[in-house]
Amino acid sequence: MEKTPHVHSYDAQGRQLCCTLEEKIDLKTGPPPPLPHSGDDGHDHDHEGGAARGPWREYLPAILSLVLLLSGIALDQYIQPGFFKGWLRSVWYLAAYLPVGLPVLKEALQAMGKGEFFTEFLLMSIATVGAFAIGEYPEGVAVMLFYAVGELFQTAAVRRAKSNIKALLDVRPDTAEALKNGAWVVVKPDQVEVGDTVRVKPGGRVPLDGVLLGGGGAAFNTAALTGESKPTDVEPGGTVLAGSIAADKMVEIRVSKPFGESSIARILDLVQNATARKAPTELFIRKFAKIYTPIVVLLAALLVIVPYFVVPDYSFETWLYRALIFLVISCPCALVISIPLGYFGGIGAASRNGILFKGSNFLDAMTKINTLVTDKTGTLTKGVFAVQRVAPSGGFSETELLRLLASLETASTHPVAKAVVTFAEGKKMALDTPEQVEEISGHGLKGQVTGKTVLAGNDKLMAKFRIAVPPETADLVDTVVLAAVDGQFAGYLTIADEIKEDAAAAIRRLHDMGVRRVVMLSGDKQSITSKIARVLGIDQAFGDLLPEGKVEKVEALKRDPATKLAFVGDGINDAPVLALADVGIAMGGLGSDAAIETADVVIQTDQPSKIATAISIGKATTRVVWQNIGLAFGVKVIVLILGAGGLATMWEAVFADVGVALLAILNAVRVQRMQFF
Repeated sequence: MEKTPHVHSYDAQGRQLCCTLEEKIDLKTGPPPPLPHSGDDGHDHDHEGGAARGPWREYLPAILSLVLLLSGIALDQYIQPGFFKGWLRSVWYLAAYLPVGLPVLKEALQAMGKGEFFTEFLLMSIATVGAFAIGEYPEGVAVMLFYAVGELFQTAAVRRAKSNIKALLDVRPDTAEALKNGAWVVVKPDQVEVGDTVRVKPGGRVPLDGVLLGGGGAAFNTAALTGESKPTDVEPGGTVLAGSIAADKMVEIRVSKPFGESSIARILDLVQNATARKAPTELFIRKFAKIYTPIVVLLAALLVIVPYFVVPDYSFETWLYRALIFLVISCPCALVISIPLGYFGGIGAASRNGILFKGSNFLDAMTKINTLVTDKTGTLTKGVFAVQRVAPSGGFSETELLRLLASLETASTHPVAKAVVTFAEGKKMALDTPEQVEEISGHGLKGQVTGKTVLAGNDKLMAKFRIAVPPETADLVDTVVLAAVDGQFAGYLTIADEIKEDAAAAIRRLHDMGVRRVVMLSGDKQSITSKIARVLGIDQAFGDLLPEGKVEKVEALKRDPATKLAFVGDGINDAPVLALADVGIAMGGLGSDAAIETADVVIQTDQPSKIATAISIGKATTRVVWQNIGLAFGVKVIVLILGAGGLATMWEAVFADVGVALLAILNAVRVQRMQFF
């Protein structure tokens, strides 16, 4: 990775807080602390109790400098006492200068010791020391003071973005309940060894790969791993994958693979990705600053030397002052600080909306997307079952059929049974207690409800009890629960993976935002895939796809060089396609760790509508970044010309440098406060 130009901030004691803007947003170290510690590594890290002391210690140097500067100006310009002159005046302004100037002088010397001469610290050091040398004390103090204030604004902006991002990662599970020395204890997954037994409660995520123990089978929600909407039934001795969810009961699993080899072992170092992957605009500005800084130092030197040979009444002090102004104006802080902050502002705004960008380059890339390819299960659908239709037969009413079925299903913990019971309870239906319930493996349930023999299951169950089933049921798209009462076919329920509430609105909004084509790829049946595509208004839909089939479809779409493609999915089987897309988007709430790690953008809330929100944030961020570039260049060029001609003072120079940086920082923070829908 290309070395990043230094952009520093300091604590109350003048100690450097971090070497680069990126290090400020490293989640491993936490927010920039207010107090230093011993050590010569050049970095400060979190300490216990640091947060309790509050950020006010960071502001003390700037506050002290401001008070001394304002009181000095008041004594100079308004009160004008006889004693405020000579050495006392010099010492007063020196006292105002040191709290904010000493860290910069120290940093300039350290950089020079490393061979880095042309830094913003050297420019400001030369300009402010020169201002003191010619008696322009207030201007010298003002340059350093406003720079310190700009750094405080920068730190606050980064802290806000960082806290938004960190809050999203703290919710991810990272424990396992393991049997150790005859007792169940909660430990970290990497402390569980191969051969140990772990216990997973209903709704809990399996922490490591293993083998199911116990006398009966169990159902697992594997939508995040396989893309299959129907829960997977695992018999004792069967393999259970890390990341699947125990659906119907507490299970015990003997671990077969160590933590480092399981799917959830990959730690998501998301913000490191965000700092490593630069937007093209940001990369250009950084390269430009490296060339720009030595050029302006040379021009400043020429501004002092050349007039000696061409100006009749040459005054060294006058032209030195102009050169100092030129140096302050030309300092690249506004660009080097405000451009990355513009992107971090976008990343922070996205995280506040439940979206995590892994790099500022993906903020730019999202604005160019014209084709969206999406998975179905867990992306556009919830990955959970819901009753879609109740179809009574043989003289039974809809209410009676539902009551009998739901009453029998209360004896089961299978996800399909739970969907039937939940549907009936949602209709405020009073259910009866079933008796003599018999679970027929791979078929369904048989039991007595209010004296009637009720069967609930698949076509194999009906065949077993010689129940005639209408042929129309064979053509149904969704999962079907067939019912018989006292030996007579009573009807059926269809159950399907429920479409997310905002899915249809998300597709419409994407089309409105200029996404020309939305394509759905799924491992589910083509009939189910096509049905959902029609409901949502998706342009094309392909079902019955294996992971390699999805890759082939995306590769075919990308053959058109004009296609800028984003893929959104949530399963391990989606990881190859996520990596292939121009922008890979993962649904992160229940999505697999492999998908999230491979993706470039993570939708933490699992809402499809957030895809359009991500595009909106990308566009807003890009606008702010170019506004900052235009502001910084425009003001600098104007004041540089005025300064070289003697029409600008050090105060205008301060505004052209630090004032513009402050405005750019505030503009970047504005992105975090925008409302995106």
